[in-house]
Amino acid sequence: MEYFYTNEKHTQILIALLKAHGIKKVIASPGTTNITFIASIQHDPYFEIYSAADERSAAYIACGLSAESGEPVVLSCTGATASRNYIPALTEAFYRKLPILAITATQPIDRIGHNIAQVIDRRVQLNDIVKLSVQVSGVNNEDDKWACEIAINKAILELKHRGGGPVHINFTTTYSTIYNTKVLPDVNVINRITYKDKLPNVPKGKIGIFVGNHKKWSSKLTDLVDTFCEKYNAIVFCDHTSNYKGKYRAFAGLIATQENYKSPCCFVDLLIHIGDISGGYMFFIPQKVWRVNPDGEVCDTFRKLQYTFEMEEEDFFERYINITTTEKSKNTFITEWKNEYERIYAKVPELPFSNAWIAQNTVFKIPENSVLHLGILNSLRTWNYFEAPQSVLGYSNTGGFGIDGCVSSLIGASLTEPNKLFFEVVGDLAFFYDMNSIGNKHVGNNIRLMVINNGRGTEFRNYGHIGHKFGEDADMYIAAAGHYGKKSHLLLKHYAEDLGFEYISASNKEEYLNNVEKYLNPKITDKPILFEIFTDSKDESEAIRIMKNIEISVEGRAKKIVKSVIGEQGVNIIKNFIKK
Repeated sequence: MEYFYTNEKHTQILIALLKAHGIKKVIASPGTTNITFIASIQHDPYFEIYSAADERSAAYIACGLSAESGEPVVLSCTGATASRNYIPALTEAFYRKLPILAITATQPIDRIGHNIAQVIDRRVQLNDIVKLSVQVSGVNNEDDKWACEIAINKAILELKHRGGGPVHINFTTTYSTIYNTKVLPDVNVINRITYKDKLPNVPKGKIGIFVGNHKKWSSKLTDLVDTFCEKYNAIVFCDHTSNYKGKYRAFAGLIATQENYKSPCCFVDLLIHIGDISGGYMFFIPQKVWRVNPDGEVCDTFRKLQYTFEMEEEDFFERYINITTTEKSKNTFITEWKNEYERIYAKVPELPFSNAWIAQNTVFKIPENSVLHLGILNSLRTWNYFEAPQSVLGYSNTGGFGIDGCVSSLIGASLTEPNKLFFEVVGDLAFFYDMNSIGNKHVGNNIRLMVINNGRGTEFRNYGHIGHKFGEDADMYIAAAGHYGKKSHLLLKHYAEDLGFEYISASNKEEYLNNVEKYLNPKITDKPILFEIFTDSKDESEAIRIMKNIEISVEGRAKKIVKSVIGEQGVNIIKNFIKK
């Protein structure tokens, strides 16, 4: 009888990635739980397989084979205590930095702790037997496939990372008996580039540089990125927290968040990902992604990662600038972006009184060389629709993405330069969570704090949030409405004034416009200023809906019609049907 590969999708992915990374040497020990892997590769002429009944001996054989050949070697064993016998040799490999990939087969890990035969807990490893341990489960959908590919790529790359060493994959099996798959699936192969490696070629076409939350840029890095953009037809996708202020800045907060329109500018042949976590929730459609970060981690935000460059950003751009090319540089992408930007922003209508309207009428007036802090989610989202002056730096707590310390972060930042203005826009729940911080005795007169008070976590009442379906009922527990004075016009006024702040407030557009100039005063005043603004959640939601639907394509219009006819549940049913 002729046998091919198992029908287990995750095992197929494992085999395909081993081949793609050039790993062929395998030491196999007998067992049932690892049959689908071994039976699948034993008839594939690519693999060089050796048998060893004793797992302790098998692992030492792998050490000798790897040390002599200079290649990674795979170990495969069954469940129960088989893997425990790898420990002595993996310890040897750890201290000798030998690239041994121990693939231990296991039943589903949710069976751990239920007195099920041959199930042991391999989720925690000794400190000096492997550099990395990953858990790989079955694949039932595209999310599972992505997670599987990332885990295996990460494990394989770690074999030679920073000197190399042993790595562990705990690999679940379904004990499938079907071996009729003749062709392995296409897989996303990720490689790591370090200073000693040859650089891959930048593809022709449109290049985007996506900048997440980023520290202050040096003038050198800005110049290098500008030169790179000019040479390779690239632009830099930014939000307020990106802090790139160069010639090729593409402020993407509105264009890349349209619900029913995908701008041609968001389709790029390569997206270079730098910086840290972005809270902009912007959507781009890259063919491939290169991540540049000295940590060298496999971080696949856009699910198209091809290379991770373990190097400083300055070194990356400088090395690519110094590559000699025969083609004349001509950046047409930035012109395309500017035209798209002007076209869409010209369509922004008058908004209801809301955080978005406030941003629209305020952000461009922020004094030069100030710093802008934004609370997570609603404030960051809405202020990302509109661009601040070039000299204004922006920050938000997108790392942990919690509401608990945004005001404290503002205060801490303001202490560094007492003669510079520090602004913040924050929602009421986030402010009251951190309100004790404005009583700190070190609070300076350079702070300008804006509190958008809608009496609840308005995020959970926005039309696009899953909490919206509950309507007013969401206020009870989901949106946490009714706390902190229920939009009292006196509570925060007395608190702020008693702590030495100048307090101003507004409940409509006219009141806001009458008071905002005091808030934006470019000179440091005698007191820090707290500007409380009272808005309504319905207006907040409507403003966001308008901003996300400035442009609607023919396809987007058709989707809206279908959704209005069959509803959200019907759309999900159709999506699931198509996937099957």
